[in-house]
Amino acid sequence: MELFFQQILNGLTVGSVYSLVALGLTLVFGILHVPNFAHGALYMVGAYIALTVMTALGVHYWIGLLIAVLIVALLSVVMERLVFSRLDSKDPLPIMIASIGILFFLESFAQYMWGSQYQRMVTPYGDTIQLFGLTVTMQRLLVIVAAVFLMVLLHLFLTRTMTGAAIVAMSQSRNGAFLVGINATRVSMLTFAIAGGLAAAAATLAAPINLVFPSMGNLVIMKAFVIIIIGGMGSIPGAIIGGYILGMAESLGATYISGDYKDLIAFVLLVLILTMKPNGLFAKGVR
Repeated sequence: MELFFQQILNGLTVGSVYSLVALGLTLVFGILHVPNFAHGALYMVGAYIALTVMTALGVHYWIGLLIAVLIVALLSVVMERLVFSRLDSKDPLPIMIASIGILFFLESFAQYMWGSQYQRMVTPYGDTIQLFGLTVTMQRLLVIVAAVFLMVLLHLFLTRTMTGAAIVAMSQSRNGAFLVGINATRVSMLTFAIAGGLAAAAATLAAPINLVFPSMGNLVIMKAFVIIIIGGMGSIPGAIIGGYILGMAESLGATYISGDYKDLIAFVLLVLILTMKPNGLFAKGVR
């Protein structure tokens, strides 16, 4: 039972990271109606920026996280203004090609700037503690608590503010948003900024547990695609719940089945859920 609860805690940690990444991907999907393949590269850049400012400038971990969130949010807005806003939203192919191109560019840029070797981020929260008989690092608890805090903050923003309501309205119907006078340009920029910030926060929270390297976002973004399909394309609750379902399935599957096939669990889970619910768990759209 101790091993079981230890893996539940690990699943919550991994699921928190997946959910944050999938949330940003879901928000952008609501605007573009096409998955943004460059989202995983933003995740990677966020980790590198936090690591760089922490090591080069000697700032605290939280300051590094905040700087990474702000810079990646700005980078995401620039990406939207220079690339996606100039493409026809009715034709998904150019948007997909452009996002893949940005992905390759950012990965090559990261290799040029920081090299291709693996790097480790050191934080003040590497100590282990005993929690209900379980041995856990403070960083893992920090990931769970910080992710839940960000999710609650995003929920309050989308449901309690006019700007958040505009984002939800535009993701549900772009034409309807135009008819009621919503500024599509401002909403698109803000949505990309939030998505980029969530990716950077997720990467900085996860980097001390994992390693930092140029292709670190590739597998994460593939699993984020699986999550938003499982949860229902465009569904914010689906992105959150799907992330935790996948995190739990991977953690328990690696322990009780085989760690060699951990990364295949996402796609097996995708097939199983879509067999029962072809439109995903929360297919009604954004809430």
